[in-house]
Amino acid sequence: MDPYEVIKYPLMTEVTSRMLETENKLVFVVDRAANKKEIKQAVEHLYEVAVAEVNVLITSKGEKKAYVKLHPDYKAVDVAIKLGIL
Repeated sequence: MDPYEVIKYPLMTEVTSRMLETENKLVFVVDRAANKKEIKQAVEHLYEVAVAEVNVLITSKGEKKAYVKLHPDYKAVDVAIKLGIL
């Protein structure tokens, strides 16, 4: 699956901004058919970072969210600034 099809858009709310700063995690809305391995590869390819862990959930609206924890060598805040969401 193409990385641009896997990642739909980053999600920034009050809760995710706290996760960004304290847990070094980014939150994305992703394609429903994408699995954790594809999400990890897409984030690493698109944003040039190392991913430590990926957790996913499907919301009540039917969207799939991916909580992506970055490797300690990379800062989620720096990626958020590049994306223009912070």
